[in-house]
Amino acid sequence: MLDRTTTEFSHVKPGDTDYQSGGLRDFFLYRDLGVADATRGKVIAHLVKANMAPEKGTGWHRHEAEFQIVIMLQGWARFMYEDQETLVKAGDCVHQRPGIRHYLFDYSPDMEYLEIVSPADFKTVDVEPVCEIPDPTPWP
Repeated sequence: MLDRTTTEFSHVKPGDTDYQSGGLRDFFLYRDLGVADATRGKVIAHLVKANMAPEKGTGWHRHEAEFQIVIMLQGWARFMYEDQETLVKAGDCVHQRPGIRHYLFDYSPDMEYLEIVSPADFKTVDVEPVCEIPDPTPWP
């Protein structure tokens, strides 16, 4: 039986929350979708979009999370997952297994993705480089 007492109903419309800086990365903007509050911190869901051209990307890191997916809504992003370059385009869904070392190093000016992570207060841990990173594509 599902426990219906520890979460709340939530409905966030486009005008309810704004994109804001101050998230994990200063070169992205984040729009909270109200899921962290509704689940009392069990899950976070936010929209992430490009705010500045990539210079060095996110750096090598991993997340202390039980679950994480990225669904690319528009544009594209290039990641290194361990030593594998991965192009994620609009419509793609990536499940990042717990602890996978990765580096987002390139993205289009119109990049926007939905990220869902559990728990909501997941930690990001810098890690040693796994391999060399290709150069980002210059924005016009």
